[in-house]
This record gives sequence, structure tokens and C-alpha cells, in this order.
Amino acid sequence: MKKDFGVKPYLFPMPTYMIGTYNEDDSVDVMMMAWGGICAEDMVALNLEEDHKTVANIRARKAFTLAVPGTDTLRESDFLGIASSNKMADKFARTGLHAVKNGRVDAPVIEEYPLTLECTVEKIEQEPYGLRILGRIVNVLADEKVLDEKGRIDAGKLGAFAFDQMQNGYYAIGEKVGQAWNSGADLMKK
Repeated sequence: MKKDFGVKPYLFPMPTYMIGTYNEDDSVDVMMMAWGGICAEDMVALNLEEDHKTVANIRARKAFTLAVPGTDTLRESDFLGIASSNKMADKFARTGLHAVKNGRVDAPVIEEYPLTLECTVEKIEQEPYGLRILGRIVNVLADEKVLDEKGRIDAGKLGAFAFDQMQNGYYAIGEKVGQAWNSGADLMKK
């Protein structure tokens, strides 16, 4: 038997992504987000509330980075989702994380995050359900520690974690349990 929960944003897993931007004084702003992700081959969609400092920074700089945090930075990443740069100017500095300017986009790359997408703003849309920012991926950066022997990104080495909206938990991801476009291929023969 199934229990009815009504209308809730209950989907699992929800991503944990870190949006990196620069403030007007060139200091680093990073926030955690879970509502968004890949929406085309070279595009990402961020669903955010207008009042985030990150949104003002994205509007001003027309760029952002989108990084996958690892479990080794869960504490700092969670803090970056709790604290508001509108109220805490030294939010990023408190984490002890390190940012570098890469040059492809006007947004910071956080050194401790193993995978980062550098993005330019393609479109900002105000929708009835909220603000959607569409970004074009101009480059992907990956730490060498998450590459396999052929130089490809190995998702199992990211140490990524997902968000659970139902109980507000984080869950580690990493064990490969199948091969896409292969694990169910035998059913094609019936």
C-alpha cells in the first residue's frame, strides 16, 4: 500500500551543486543549490530565488561556475547553503576553501571541488514558479585525482553526495551498479 503525500518536491536524488560567483568587490561568493542541473548538451539550468546575492552577482557578471562538491567538503558546502552572503560578507572566507580565477569566465573555481563547469549566462527568465538562469557550459575542469587510467572523469572518484528533500539528509554517491545503455539491453531481444 502507498501513502499519499500530496504535492511535495520529493524526488531523490536531488543534486548538490555549488554556484560560484564574484561579488562587486571581487570577493568570492559560493552557494549550494539543489534545484537545477543539465538541460542540454552544453547548458545548465539553475532555479533560484531572486533575493540570493548569487543571483545579483550572476546578473552583474554574466557568468558563474557550477561545481560538484565531495563528501570531504560536506561541512563547508552545507554551510555555504545555510549562510547568506546578503547577511555575512565573509561567508566564503569562513570555510577555509580556496578559490582561483581561471580566466575562461568571470567566476571563481574552488580548488577543493573535484569537478567544475565554467558557464556564461545565456538567459535569465522570470517564471510563475520562480527565477530560472540558463547557462552555457564553456569548459569543464576536473581534478586529476578523479580521472581514470584513460584520463576520463570517473564518477566513483568524485566522492559526490546527494540531497534528500524528504528528511533533509545528504547521501554519499559512488558505487557503480550498472552500465548505461547495456544493463537492460537484453530486454530489447524479446
